[in-house]
Formats: sequence, structure tokens, C-alpha cells
Amino acid sequence: MRHRHHPSAGSLNGSMTRVLSCIQPSGDITLGNYLGAIKHWVDDQGPESFHGIVDLHALTVPQDPTELRTVTLNTAMVLLAAGLNPDVTTVFVQSHVPEHAQLGWMMNCTVSYGELSRMTQFKDKSDRIGDQGFISAGLFTYPSLMAADILLYDADEVPVGDDQRQHLEITRDIAQRFNSRYGQTFVVPKAAIAKVGARIMDLQEPTSKMSKSADSPQGVVYLLEDPKSIEKKVKRAVTDTDGEVRYDPINKPGVSNLLSIIAAATGGDPAVLAANYSQYGPLKADAASALIEFLHPVQQRYADLQSNPDYVRAVLAAGADKAQSVASVVLKRAMDNVGLLAR
Repeated sequence: MRHRHHPSAGSLNGSMTRVLSCIQPSGDITLGNYLGAIKHWVDDQGPESFHGIVDLHALTVPQDPTELRTVTLNTAMVLLAAGLNPDVTTVFVQSHVPEHAQLGWMMNCTVSYGELSRMTQFKDKSDRIGDQGFISAGLFTYPSLMAADILLYDADEVPVGDDQRQHLEITRDIAQRFNSRYGQTFVVPKAAIAKVGARIMDLQEPTSKMSKSADSPQGVVYLLEDPKSIEKKVKRAVTDTDGEVRYDPINKPGVSNLLSIIAAATGGDPAVLAANYSQYGPLKADAASALIEFLHPVQQRYADLQSNPDYVRAVLAAGADKAQSVASVVLKRAMDNVGLLAR
């Protein structure tokens, strides 16, 4: 389903709707990441779509340098394998466009300590690290950099999941405050929420969203996972004891999650699909086979790209040039309006 809206009257990017979507290179991409975000990026891609791999955000926690470089390139391969076409849309790495860090500091000076303190993701992540761990200042202030990521592209829309709504709202607050203080500078973006398949749940904890940070990998299906492993995980998925197949996410989260997976893989409606099943065994078997067939083309394209990393690097270099051509204009506008002395 496409998420397109007319730009607001205050848009600074002309008549085309511009959309920005970003992903952090922080591990293997899950089925939830793909269905909830990346597939929608592919469906909605166009000449005004920008897709950033935000490697600077990954630095909020200590990284192994070799692994970070590898996973950044692999993430680019996943996006291209999923169907992002560099002839149509812009795929780039955040650190290749220095305007992100430059505007990030300006946004840091436009948001308050109190606003950052209320960000639930910081609370959750810092709680997981604990008092004895290293909690970087960047983990606290990264909504400022995220705001810069968005505002640099005069984006009208930002497709976000429910867990990112708060970050989009703080970006809107920062943009409105900056515009109020220094004159019209930034487009104030709107959230575009993906409806179908936006929340694929953990197979072992079906009341929790499928996430690469899950405690157990047994509930998580990865985009590039071996088909036999996918089949094993789906067939071991938690359901319930009453034996009835119906789409009821509140009372039957496990069964409903399997129906959602089949629906996402086949384009069906989970509530309608439920009528095809009277037992959990066939439901699980169909969910596994539908998922394996659905992911096969992406996995095949990824294997092809892995054999040609120079092509992927060239795509990222061209994407950075295009992204910078837009970002540099917006940064200059912000610098001029805030009163920084021009060279």
C-alpha cells in the first residue's frame, strides 16, 4: 500500500512529495524489519525517495570497527536485494554526507534537556545497559541527529513504525521551534504509518514485536535465514491451547501472528485466511512454506550482490553525491538563518 500525500503549503522542496527512510546497520535484518518498513520503501520508491543507512547512530554504543564496516555494506546489499532501485531512488550511507553531523549539532542546540529526558527509547536502552555499563552522551542526544537526518531533505513524509512516533514528534517540535526563532527554514514532516504487516510479532513471545534485540533468536526470522531454519522456527511457534484458528490479536496473539505472516507473504487478509484452517499444524506448515517462497527472490538477489561488492560501493558513492546535493542546500539555509558567518 502506498503512502503518499500532497506536500503542505509551506513545503520548500517544490511540488513533489519527498520521503526519507533510514535504517541502522546493527545486525541481521529481521522479517519484521522487512515487512514493517523495507518492503514499503520498495513499494513507494521514486525520484524523491531517500534511504539512508545511519551508521553514525550505530556509534551510540561501542562498535567493532571491522564488523561495523561489514554490516554497513551488507545492509546496503539487503536494501538493493529487497528491490530498491538506485536508478529510481537514492540509497546512501549517513557518514558519507557530513551535513548530517553538522546539522545534528544545530539541532542539539534547539532541543531541550527535558525533551530528551522524556524519550522512552533512551530510558529503555539505558536501563538495559545498567548502571555498570557505558551509557554514551550520544545515546541520550541521538534524537537530535535523527532530526537532522530528516530535516536535511525537506522530507514531507517519514514512514515510521509505532516505536518511532516519539522521535518523529520531537523532530517536528525541533523544526517548529527553529522556524519560529529564525524564520521558515525546515519542512515540518508528517508520519506515514505502514498498516499491513507493520507489526510482525516474535514467534516465541507473540505479544512482543519481532526484533533483532530479542532475548532468544528462536522467535525471530531473519531475512537471509536458511529455509530449513525458517521452517523449524515457524513450526515451533507458540500458539495456545484452545485449538481454534481465528484472527484475534488480543486473545490469540500467536495464531494471529501466523495468519499475519501468511497474509503478508501472499497479499491476503488474515481474518479471511483464518477460515481455511481448523488445526494449528497446517497453519504453521503453510506459514513456513509461504514465508520461504516469499523470501527466496530477495535471498537470491542478495547472493548475487555479495559477489559484486564494488557495484554496491559505487551505488553508495553515487547516492551520497545526490544526497549531499540536497542536504548541502538545506544546511546552508539553516546556517544562514541562524547567523553563522559564511566563508
